[in-house]
Amino acid sequence: MKTYITTEEIELLENAATCLRDKLLIRLLARLGCRISEALALDVKSIDFIRCTVTIQHLKSRIHLACLNCNVRLAKSDIFCPKCGNKIGEALAKEKQHCRMRMLPIDDGTLKMLRIYINKCSDTVTTDDKQLIFGFNRHRAWQIITECAKRANLPELINPETGRVHNISPHRLRDAFAVHAVQIDDSGDGLRLLQEHLGHQSITTTMRYRKISGEEQQKWFAKLWDNRKRKRKK
Repeated sequence: MKTYITTEEIELLENAATCLRDKLLIRLLARLGCRISEALALDVKSIDFIRCTVTIQHLKSRIHLACLNCNVRLAKSDIFCPKCGNKIGEALAKEKQHCRMRMLPIDDGTLKMLRIYINKCSDTVTTDDKQLIFGFNRHRAWQIITECAKRANLPELINPETGRVHNISPHRLRDAFAVHAVQIDDSGDGLRLLQEHLGHQSITTTMRYRKISGEEQQKWFAKLWDNRKRKRKK
């Protein structure tokens, strides 16, 4: 059982799509490596056909807990307030929304597909003065990807760390992009550029893609025993 999708399998996934809309969804997730929430939030104004870029907006909400007595920030596991010592029965929850923007390059083939889709398709949806590329929710996006994977006869994927088996989903296409990028360039500069492209706050999150395929550890292990054989021959 495999741990990630290859570029060849992504092509099979695209070919299994029954309409331009579904094919474009697969292409954007795989070629941009964006999150499904970011893809569904794309509007026509996000696409710069002159500069060949896509502007991604990532909204993330975080809940902060605070003591009702002294307003100090709390952790979810706190039973007593670390400042005033009162037992925490209820806590004040504050929601903070973080908005980050990043501009990603896009290849000519995907840009051409976007132009055709926007000009000829009626699937775009106008809401809040935005012309969204896709007019459906995360659940429908998940259905589209899994249905295409079944038609393409692609195998399920296994998490190498937990052993859990997963269907091919939108996030697996983001993983595939990251793994492919690391295989092409796993230098320090390459990983830094990948971190910026994926929108990771921590390089640690990006680094996990170096071992997701298991190739790095296999090469390291092989070198250990190759060196031992060489020493015996001497």
